[in-house]
Amino acid sequence: MTKRIDFKPGKNHPGSWHNDRMPQRLKNIPLLKPFYPVVALVLGSFRDLLPIIVVIGFFQLAVLKQPLPDLYGLLTGVALVTLGLTLFVQGLEMGLFPIGESMARGFARKGNLFWLLAFGFALGFGTTIAEPALIAVAGEAAKVAATGGMITDTPVERSSYAWGLRLTVGLSVGAAIALGVLRIIRGWPIQHLILAGYLGVILMTFFAPPEIIGIAYDSGGVTTSTITVPLVTALGVGLASSIRGRNPVTDGFGLIAFASLTPMIFVMAYGMIRTL
Repeated sequence: MTKRIDFKPGKNHPGSWHNDRMPQRLKNIPLLKPFYPVVALVLGSFRDLLPIIVVIGFFQLAVLKQPLPDLYGLLTGVALVTLGLTLFVQGLEMGLFPIGESMARGFARKGNLFWLLAFGFALGFGTTIAEPALIAVAGEAAKVAATGGMITDTPVERSSYAWGLRLTVGLSVGAAIALGVLRIIRGWPIQHLILAGYLGVILMTFFAPPEIIGIAYDSGGVTTSTITVPLVTALGVGLASSIRGRNPVTDGFGLIAFASLTPMIFVMAYGMIRTL
C-alpha cells in the first residue's frame, strides 16, 4: 500500500514549565520568584485534587463522624500524590504529547499509508501491553478463572491465561488505532463506526461465556489509562493537524473510543475460544 497522504505543514507545540495559574499574591514574594513555574504547577495539581479531598473529609467527619486515621500519613500521602500528579502531567506535556505529535507529522510527511497504519497498530499494541491497569486486571481475571474452574489452578496456567488476555487486548487496541488512523485519513464519520462496533459488542454478549463478559467490558476501560491515552491522543491530534482538509478538533479525537470498544469484542472472542 503506497497511497500518498496530503501533508499540511504546521508546528509542534512542545510542553513547558509555564503555568498561568500562579496566584498574584505569591508572585509578589521575591524568594519564590525562581520557583514560580514549579510552584504554579504544584498548586494547580492540588486544586485538581481538592474536590476529592473535600468529599473524603466530609463523609469521614460529617457522615461517619470518625476522626481521620493516621493524619500525618494521610497528609504525607496527599503531598506525594500532588507532587506525583504534577510531575506526571508535566511529563506528558514535555515528552509524550510532543513525541506523539511529531511522529504523526513525520509519518504524514512521509506520505506512506502502510507505514502510518503499521505505526498506529504498533503504538496501540505496545502501550496497551505495558498498561499497569491491564496487567493488574489480567492477573485478577486469571485468579478468578482458576477459582471458577475455567482453567487449572496452577501458576503456569494462570500466567498463560493472564498473558493471553493481555495479548488479546493489545491486538484489539492495535487494530482499533489502525482503524482510527484510517478514519482520520479517509474522513469517515466516527458515529457510524462506533455504532457498528457497539452492535457487535451486543451480539457477542449473547454468545460469549458468562464468566468472560464482565472481564471483557472492564478490559475496554483499563486499556485507556496512563500510558495509552497520552500517546494515542497526541497521535490523533498530530495526524489531523498534518493532513489537508482535516480539523484537529473534529477529526483528531475519537481514537480512545475505538481503543475502549474493540477490547470488549476481542476478549469475548478469547473467552469463547478458551472454552472450546
